[in-house]
Amino acid sequence: MKTYKVAIIGLGRMGSTIDDEHPALGPYSIPACCQASDRLELVAGSDLHQDRREAFGKKWGITALYEDYLEMIEKERPDMVAVTTRGTSLLKPNNSAPSKDFREDSHAEIGAAVAEAGVPMIYLEKAIANTVRGADTLLEACRRNGTAFNAGVLRRFSSWAQVTREAIERGDIGEPKVVAHYGGSVLMHNHVHSIDTVSYLLGDPEIVAVRGELHPRDMKIEENHLAEDPRATFHIQFENGVEAFSVPGGPVETEVIGSENSIRASNTLNRNEVAVHLRAADKGNGKPDWTSIPVPDMPGGTVVACLEDLVESHESGRPSKANIEVSHRVAEALLTVPESHRQGGAWIQLPVENRDLYVFHV
Repeated sequence: MKTYKVAIIGLGRMGSTIDDEHPALGPYSIPACCQASDRLELVAGSDLHQDRREAFGKKWGITALYEDYLEMIEKERPDMVAVTTRGTSLLKPNNSAPSKDFREDSHAEIGAAVAEAGVPMIYLEKAIANTVRGADTLLEACRRNGTAFNAGVLRRFSSWAQVTREAIERGDIGEPKVVAHYGGSVLMHNHVHSIDTVSYLLGDPEIVAVRGELHPRDMKIEENHLAEDPRATFHIQFENGVEAFSVPGGPVETEVIGSENSIRASNTLNRNEVAVHLRAADKGNGKPDWTSIPVPDMPGGTVVACLEDLVESHESGRPSKANIEVSHRVAEALLTVPESHRQGGAWIQLPVENRDLYVFHV
């Protein structure tokens, strides 16, 4: 069994330390997941900040440390690069763009450069771009170089998402009609997961139109620029006729309503767990019939599953679960929400014409 060399760009939380903050999630950081997988070997790390490089090297026993990530790729020749930087070069407490001229798009720019450098596999943190044009650049680079790609939209790698999708594909709810995603949220940091989850559960159909609004509803978009990640709601039309709505309240839950029954995935009291229930149609007694669907444990965790899915895609040639085509589709839908808001909540047909609207994302 071949082992693949992994290098990391961005040695902060996901690139090194998040397991210390949330040990119950582990393994979760890229280095911890490399240790947990017999397919991956961590070989190098890159960060603009010397203190982070030194802390990373000491924590994980890595001596190949670089300020310049392209130099790292040239010298270390990794098989996989994990891009775990923030969405821009700004560090906390800078959680907003300093001006309307600030248009850094680190994830898209670094991801495209890594693909052009010939790295076979890329893991890229979400959101993959701050503009649709940035997502376009990333898509073209991965296509041109045949790069196996997964975005850090980790819900689609969970066992509960797999169980839910399989139930829908079996026809347990009949033909899917409507999806309701519950939970108020900001757009770029969290609703990227919401839209991606809905897409995955439906089998990743094409998205044909999007509308939405930002909150507060009187929020203005000036000079095609949003300086902070806004709270938002969305409404999406898929090519198969299914529509998905976000409901800005309640715990995070996703319910797919079919022609016969519905299925709901919802957080349990332990926020790291999700329960799946099939709800049969009312049989005339006024009480829906709820049936729990068993969700198997994932000893390795979602991040290990995501990285090993990249390896399997690279070896077999099959599309990865969060491949660049799917990730681009989700990114375009996500970034069309503020364009719809700018146009008074109008339906926007995809592909969206305005591909340069910038939304800051930490």
